[in-house]
Amino acid sequence: SISASGQAIELRVSPHLPGSNNQDQISRLYWKAFLPCCEAKNLPTYPGPNKMRDCYCTVNLDQEEVFRTKIVEKSLCPFYGEDFYCEIPRTFRHLSFYIFDRDVFRRDSIIGKVAIQKEDLQKYHNRDTWFQLQHVDADSEVQGKVHLELRLSEVITDTGVVCHKLATRVLECQGLPIVNGQCDPYATVTLAGPSRSEAKKTKVKKKTNNPHFDEVFYFEVGISKEWVIIDLWNASNLKFGDEFLGELRLPLKFLRQSSSYEAWYFLQPRDNGNKSLKPDDLGSLRLNVVYTEDHVFSSDYYSPLRDLLLKSADVEPVSASAAHILGEVCREKQEAAIPLVRLFLHYGRIVPFISAIASAEVKRTQDPNTIFRGNSLTSKCIDETMKLAGMHYLQVTLKPIIDEICQVHKPCEIDPVKLKDGENLENNRENLRQYVDRIFTVITKSGVSCPTVMCDIFFSLRESAAKRFQGDPDVRYTAVSSFIFLRFFAPAILSPNLFQLTPHHPDPQTSRTLTLISKTIQTLGSLSKSKSVKSDFFKLLSPICKIWYIVVTAVVLFTRFMIKRAQGRKRFGMKNFKKRWFRLTNHEFTYQKSKGDHPLCSIPIENILAVERLEEESFKMKNMFQVIQPERRVLYIQANNCVEAKDWIDILTKVSQCNKNLSSFRNTAFILVECFFCLPANIQLDIDGDRETERIYSLFNLYMPKLEKMQEACGSKSVYDGPEEEEYSTFIIDDPKETYKTLKLIIEGVGTLEQEHAQYKRDKFKKTKYGSQEHPIGDKSFQTYIRQQSEISAHSI
Repeated sequence: SISASGQAIELRVSPHLPGSNNQDQISRLYWKAFLPCCEAKNLPTYPGPNKMRDCYCTVNLDQEEVFRTKIVEKSLCPFYGEDFYCEIPRTFRHLSFYIFDRDVFRRDSIIGKVAIQKEDLQKYHNRDTWFQLQHVDADSEVQGKVHLELRLSEVITDTGVVCHKLATRVLECQGLPIVNGQCDPYATVTLAGPSRSEAKKTKVKKKTNNPHFDEVFYFEVGISKEWVIIDLWNASNLKFGDEFLGELRLPLKFLRQSSSYEAWYFLQPRDNGNKSLKPDDLGSLRLNVVYTEDHVFSSDYYSPLRDLLLKSADVEPVSASAAHILGEVCREKQEAAIPLVRLFLHYGRIVPFISAIASAEVKRTQDPNTIFRGNSLTSKCIDETMKLAGMHYLQVTLKPIIDEICQVHKPCEIDPVKLKDGENLENNRENLRQYVDRIFTVITKSGVSCPTVMCDIFFSLRESAAKRFQGDPDVRYTAVSSFIFLRFFAPAILSPNLFQLTPHHPDPQTSRTLTLISKTIQTLGSLSKSKSVKSDFFKLLSPICKIWYIVVTAVVLFTRFMIKRAQGRKRFGMKNFKKRWFRLTNHEFTYQKSKGDHPLCSIPIENILAVERLEEESFKMKNMFQVIQPERRVLYIQANNCVEAKDWIDILTKVSQCNKNLSSFRNTAFILVECFFCLPANIQLDIDGDRETERIYSLFNLYMPKLEKMQEACGSKSVYDGPEEEEYSTFIIDDPKETYKTLKLIIEGVGTLEQEHAQYKRDKFKKTKYGSQEHPIGDKSFQTYIRQQSEISAHSI
């Protein structure tokens, strides 16, 4: 992830875990990583006269690029101000960051890379780290695994001589890298010894990075000092020769006569691939990695803890509830707010929960001017709710003007010191005034399109504030404006890329314009003289009518260049593949030759019957999916990478899941999560309630010492009813007895889940085979896991 503001993005991998019992069959494992990458420094100078470079950074899963930043020109210490969020639909071994240089001929060359193994991500958890850039060459850039079978047998020749024969069977490979847009792999099998070397070659498999060879090669061997070497290559038509994909070296001395050894192996770099170069030659890259791993059981396991959390809104006082206690013990309120909001949204309890904690906070507030201005659990929960429920509200309200600002580039600088040559201060001030006026007007007139869940929350805030501070007539406005202006619209204007209003971070001039507009909007949102305007706006926010606003105009949800296969609408037309610009709105799914052209094809949302991922074997192409239409017409599309493919499948599924005819076409591979409210354009939140409960359990488990200290504080206050001790002063405890009861239930629930997790790990350890397809030989993370489990087993014995 590339981030200028310190905002984190999330990478998620969600494979299903195999198992024999019911618990394992429905368990899921999620890896989550937040990866802000802010800057590089001390890059090597360009050999040309100006010495500077035009650099960009890519984020890769192994060697598959999933994100690319803009180019930072003429710098050896580039700063990247872009955020990237994705869910990763496959496993990975390395998370890699590559720095590229683009020269005057628009050719890209790699300066260096940072590759972090998945098992090492925890080492850099939640701390800024400068990584030295490493050299990149073809011999070291490998990925994928190979399935081999080796058999050693004794053979008597016609002359009566006894010799050993090795049968090497190359079965298949998986996950080979794609080189220059294609992969035509083949394998060479070499028997290498002190005095000889004999090589044989498989057939070339066209257009696949998961080739099935199933070829056997025989060698006469001496066993003692010989090796079998498997090299994977990409057959190339270029004059530079075939590209190296990875290798495997196995000594024959471990083989026993008349025995067969079959296993999966991770491919490795060449021995001579790592050249001895000074680590400071290429500069460095700053990263901050936050890595968590959640194993999710079936829903029944979470019932006690989930029920305890969901009734938090009904607990009196709310400070004695499980959700409020989570906010008390977490180091950062944001940690607690994210899973709590998603859990309460999923079960339709977010409004009563936020109303309860907001009312309690208002009662504790002494000055109406500071209402909801701190980073409390209430403010963080409302922030998170607005991000989830209000994203499309922002699209409808701000995106047209933000797009215009980014495209037109009107000068709006009003600081005389920062004026450029030829700019006029009065003209700039007028440009800024017009932008601010338009944005403020569209905000104050957008009340009817505000999501109902936000309306209900704002109404509750207004009523609580007005009741608490009856002598201040403006507090009912400022209580809401502190969120809607200062924490919702203003941040979205300031950093539109973080709110999906723009695909990239704006250029410096546009960013300065947006900063000025955002500051002005914040000021207007706080001024009491604007209350007449705000009054009209907030009247619209009141939940007078429980009807969702249906967007009349088209809202652009997703755009991207992709490859599509001709649909065969002409009898003699060729079904070839072409690059097209795809555009999805809340009304239709279209594609055209290039951005801005007239659509060549338009599919109304109501005509999308199913969206499904295709296996690579379908067209010998990766990242393919199909959009099924009436009369069994199918549009086949190839996305640019696995992340984009998942994004398109997810959003197309969500916008079409309310179609009448969809149910008969639903594939079992897609689980459409029930949601309890609708969003504009029928975009529903896809939330896994069990996953969020597991995340909350993990937080409770992490902060168990604080839970125990809080329980101790409740016991002390209940028994002695004396002055609060200093070490307990960080906790809000309004009712010690009720809080103690809740804490006891939390600790019991967490302990039960902890036992289930420990039992699951023991069972998995017993039945997992090293060298299987899931855990190939060379998997360092699994070797570490085996060692840890062996130590645990020995300790328990």
